[in-house]
Amino acid sequence: MKWSEVSVHTTHEATEAVANILHEAGASGVVIEDSEEPDKERVNVYGELYALDKDDFPSEGVIIKAYLPVNSFINETVRELELEIEGLRQFSLDPGRFTIGITEVDEQDWENSWKQYYHPVKISKRFTIVPTWEDYTPVETDELIIELDPGMAFGTGTHPTTVLCLQALEKYLQPHQTVVDVGTGSGVLAIGAALLGAKQITALDLDEVAVRAAQENVAYNHVDDRITVLKANLLDAIEDPPDLIIANILADIIMSFSKDAFDLVKPGGLFITSGIIGQKRDEVRNDLMSHGFEIVETVLMEDWVAIIARKGRE
Repeated sequence: MKWSEVSVHTTHEATEAVANILHEAGASGVVIEDSEEPDKERVNVYGELYALDKDDFPSEGVIIKAYLPVNSFINETVRELELEIEGLRQFSLDPGRFTIGITEVDEQDWENSWKQYYHPVKISKRFTIVPTWEDYTPVETDELIIELDPGMAFGTGTHPTTVLCLQALEKYLQPHQTVVDVGTGSGVLAIGAALLGAKQITALDLDEVAVRAAQENVAYNHVDDRITVLKANLLDAIEDPPDLIIANILADIIMSFSKDAFDLVKPGGLFITSGIIGQKRDEVRNDLMSHGFEIVETVLMEDWVAIIARKGRE
């Protein structure tokens, strides 16, 4: 079977949003080639480092690749992608002078080639993300292993926004608490919460592909007895107040339901938000405080921000 490799050359700022657009267009996964990746300084405290070849990456910006079935509608699909990416500007995300390319490839070419870039990564004191096809032996006795197949849904678990969320869960989540994960994607945050001892997690996503992928990843990690994955828009499906709500999505979407999050979460409960580009930090902070949240902590990683907010006790 042949596939169309659709590649978008865009800015760092627009990376996550463009990847999500490609996912919604029917891609079951994306490959991200970041021009800054080879030059990043890395501390080896979290495990083995892999040498990167600059020739494998663009000279500037980011190239995001997705794979769609070859059909007669591919040109229409590309035109729709152009409109959606251009439309990001209204959300204060600059995709730059982006370009879209199409290459026809055989199935075997794309199905496995991206895996060479994805290895076990220790992203915090306790969490290690491990691809389901790789063997890994824990280094620490209290290490928490999340097995993930990132080719099935948006989210590999190693993007700064996801790392910030997992580190926040590790710091703030208490055993036996209840959690709602809004926009679960691959299910990585819900799985992380379960491994930290959460009693019950409800993982929500509006995309059916993401829901199926999250369910499969939850099963890989043997935590399906505590995680329920549902197709739902934001918090619409939640009735019982949770101890903690976590959302790794775009800043404007966070602000669109922040009042609902405040009304729903238990008194003293937390709202952990990420997916926030640095320029949006103060806008999101002010929005959360306007609805009654107290800001507990703001954490920056590269150009991304996570904000941890608490609902005061009544």
